[in-house]
Amino acid sequence: MPVTATKACWKSRRSAKWFDVNVFGAVAMIKAVLPYMRKRRRGHILNITSMGGYITMPGIAYYCGSKFALEGISEALGKEVEPFGIAVTAVAPGSFRTDWAGRSMARTPRSIPDYDALFDPVRKAREEKSGKQTGDPVKAARAMLAAISAERPPAHLLLGSDALGLVRAKLSALSDEIAAWESVTLSTDV
Repeated sequence: MPVTATKACWKSRRSAKWFDVNVFGAVAMIKAVLPYMRKRRRGHILNITSMGGYITMPGIAYYCGSKFALEGISEALGKEVEPFGIAVTAVAPGSFRTDWAGRSMARTPRSIPDYDALFDPVRKAREEKSGKQTGDPVKAARAMLAAISAERPPAHLLLGSDALGLVRAKLSALSDEIAAWESVTLSTDV
């Protein structure tokens, strides 16, 4: 196999790992517990997604893609299992003081210098923010427990002021874009 093809396969396997863990791992766990929840006619599934399941950031496309996928799966699953007394909440944390951006983050070596000007500020900000994030993991756990015990739990739960601000900005921009292209959208009907 040529070197470039080998590199491409290696990169695709590495990117697939995001989906293996964040999507297929969650789905495997759901499949394991759901029959028992259906039998009892109650339960609550919390899927940990991310603000990256709503917004995108340069340099972590596969991470964001996997979190977008889990958001969608969670929403659809919630509609499917609601008649059985089962709730599903997609929990989308922002930046929390965990080791996610610290020593546990595996950074890929740079391979295309053309992207350095775009990716470097994102990498630098993530490294500088590590250990100084605004989110408190203990408070996040309390918020998730509140969602579990709620009479009407949310289908989506954002955690953290950064997640709230960035997701609101994304939804506003999306609304503006839909409005700007509405005539083109409607022009495709029969």
